[in-house]
Amino acid sequence: MSDGIGRGLGGGGWAAWLLGAVFILIGLVLTVGGGWLIALGGSAYYLLAGLGLIASGVFLLRRQVLGAWIYLAVYVLTLIWAIWEVGLAGWPLVPRVVAPSVLLVLLFLVLPALLPSPQGRRAAVGGLAGFVLLAIVGVAAMGVVNHRPSPGPLPEASLPTPADASPLPVGADWGAYGGDYGARRYSPLDQITASNVRRLKRVWLTRTGDMPSAAAAGKYGAETTPLKVGDSLYLCTAKNIMLALDPRTGAVRWRYDPKVPDAAIPYTAACRGVTYYQVPGASAGEACATRIIEGTLDGRLIAVDARSGQLCQGFGTGGQVDTKQGMGPAAAGMISITSAPTIVRGVVVVGHQILDGQRRDAPSGVIKGFDAVTGQLRWAWDMVRPDITGEPPAGQIYTKGTPNMWTTASGDEALGLVYLPLGNSAVDYWSGLRGPLENQYATSLTALDATTGRPVWSFQTVRKDVWDYDLGAQGTLIDFPSAGGSTPAIVLPSKQGDIYVLDRRTGRPLTSIREIKAPQGGVEPSQRSPTQITSGYHTLRKPDLTERDMWGMSPIDQMICRIQFRRASYEGFYTPPTSDRRWIQYPGYNGGTDWGGIAIDPRRGVIVANYNDMPNYNRLVPRAEADRKGWTPRGEARGGSLKKGAEGAGDPQAGTPFAIDVNAGWRLPFTGLLCKTPPYGGVRAIDLRTGKTLWDEPLGTARRNGPFGVASMLPINIGTPNNGGAVVTAGGVVFVAAATDNLIRAIDLKTGKVLWSDVLPAGGQATPMTYEAGGKQYLVIMAGGHHFMETPISDQLAAYALP
Repeated sequence: MSDGIGRGLGGGGWAAWLLGAVFILIGLVLTVGGGWLIALGGSAYYLLAGLGLIASGVFLLRRQVLGAWIYLAVYVLTLIWAIWEVGLAGWPLVPRVVAPSVLLVLLFLVLPALLPSPQGRRAAVGGLAGFVLLAIVGVAAMGVVNHRPSPGPLPEASLPTPADASPLPVGADWGAYGGDYGARRYSPLDQITASNVRRLKRVWLTRTGDMPSAAAAGKYGAETTPLKVGDSLYLCTAKNIMLALDPRTGAVRWRYDPKVPDAAIPYTAACRGVTYYQVPGASAGEACATRIIEGTLDGRLIAVDARSGQLCQGFGTGGQVDTKQGMGPAAAGMISITSAPTIVRGVVVVGHQILDGQRRDAPSGVIKGFDAVTGQLRWAWDMVRPDITGEPPAGQIYTKGTPNMWTTASGDEALGLVYLPLGNSAVDYWSGLRGPLENQYATSLTALDATTGRPVWSFQTVRKDVWDYDLGAQGTLIDFPSAGGSTPAIVLPSKQGDIYVLDRRTGRPLTSIREIKAPQGGVEPSQRSPTQITSGYHTLRKPDLTERDMWGMSPIDQMICRIQFRRASYEGFYTPPTSDRRWIQYPGYNGGTDWGGIAIDPRRGVIVANYNDMPNYNRLVPRAEADRKGWTPRGEARGGSLKKGAEGAGDPQAGTPFAIDVNAGWRLPFTGLLCKTPPYGGVRAIDLRTGKTLWDEPLGTARRNGPFGVASMLPINIGTPNNGGAVVTAGGVVFVAAATDNLIRAIDLKTGKVLWSDVLPAGGQATPMTYEAGGKQYLVIMAGGHHFMETPISDQLAAYALP
């Protein structure tokens, strides 16, 4: 640097003085916060670094070069400390070294003003420039170090050929939400392969016409996966408008609008899918011989003719059934259907989403079975009142507050069983008022006889759940390899990350189950189970958090996260809820596998699971405090109609001693960044036979994520939160969107490498599907966005094919 530039930068010392003031200010923050952290038992680095910055700043204010050397020493010690804490892993180093490196560059720019002679300036600047360059190269190298293991080889393709448990096998069609009722999300189509997928192009884009009103803004998240049967695509929109499309062009063939009011929206306006049914023995030209059935946000079951979109007049009353009968009065939005019904042996099996966190005496979680032709109630299952097998006696209602099924069931036509992933009892975070049968069935996979509605078996994944770990994913039906052949099985993923394999005839585990000691205490110590189960077969869950796992954009917000970590109650997995301080729930309620489910290639024997890896930072709020805050249930005076924000952030839990305040993802209020180090989501391939990981990669780039809600536009694969599932094909390709970067991507099943991607017009929080039409394979994804995932909202369905 020339002497003229050096003198200009000096400018009478103003630049050095200003930088010194910045150093002192940052140093004071780190010193105060670092002292607090030490008092809590945390790292001493922040206090020591703060004192060093203050000393450096004082000498810079005096225009003494000693200030530069003091900071250089702080910087070197910072690098040593950072590598000692986290090694050379890229993302953990970001808050530890990037901001200090920026300060080092600024110091380099003002250094000429601190030196008395031109020769001294040149020597010092040259030496420091070399050090800065070395530091930058080192930091950049750390950022690209890949510590993930190399992909393992795919298992030998020697698994038994799976038997189709659904009357709608997958091939040219995609006949059910999960491909078929076995929910494998696998297609035998192989026109698109790992070698040619780079040529994939968007061939059409169709708008559904369903965008949120002003009242529903911030509540949409379509989550839709279309069906393809014969020569039509069928789908529903966020507010249950049903459409049939030409599968080659996306042109709308018919449209049916059930006129669902905004007030019926629960937490999210979502319709994950519709259901196709062909009436046995009906003639081809008969009205409603083939029909599309959906559940609506206001609790109706609607059947329309698959060819015309006209209501099936012989179904219920004019084509509609009110599924809320017998559930008692409820505020709008308390009882909704957001998932596709499942039909087994002519019975439409329906559960409800009962709005979480409102009140202990919420509507019942009753499961109902309706005749797929007439809409008549065939049976009802009230788990607390097994004597009620249909409508409740006059003047009575189904038992309030019982566990519900808000997600999608899977079914086995041959066995006549339907598999229900059940949620929790009403009010997730307080268990003291639950009865024995609620405790038996909550957070369990329960198999019902589809013709009678009676339970056949149940497998519980959490005992006395107070973490909102309800089962969100469909169980996936496979033939699991066993000695001398195979066993009809169901693979069950969970929010905790555990994956279980059960005999779907009996519920007996086919892989190992571990019993672990569970932390005790909290606000209900007598209610906590001394043990919980985990899967010995496979888990997506990462090790318990430590202070070193805290993150941020700088040492300051990382220090704040460390302080929050030390202040919270955290005893690892299953830490009991507390009210005197926050507790850390890890994984959080959006961890592991949620409603997107898993995909299984049954011929190669590979499970593909995309997952979330995020904590929640929660607190039970005493009733008096919640009342002062005005937290009241949906439909009451102060409760509001369409609550926005994360689920659980200020839910009243009326009828219990505590409301709940959930910080979903554990985010800092100012920057909006998560306190845990990335990745926050990933996609993993698992050997079906052994449960071993084949490869595991972060899912989602940082292009639409950054501090303060500002998109960084960085194409770096950070691993973002994701909702929606993956599909796998015989062509050896995994298709998945789900992440918050608005990309649809194709991944090589063998290696986990991204082979192709495209930018969607909005968030892709849905599961894609694939089908064949006119001899061509298509890939389709709903780009509807999602309010909870903070992605742009749209109403567009995108289709891709090879040229």
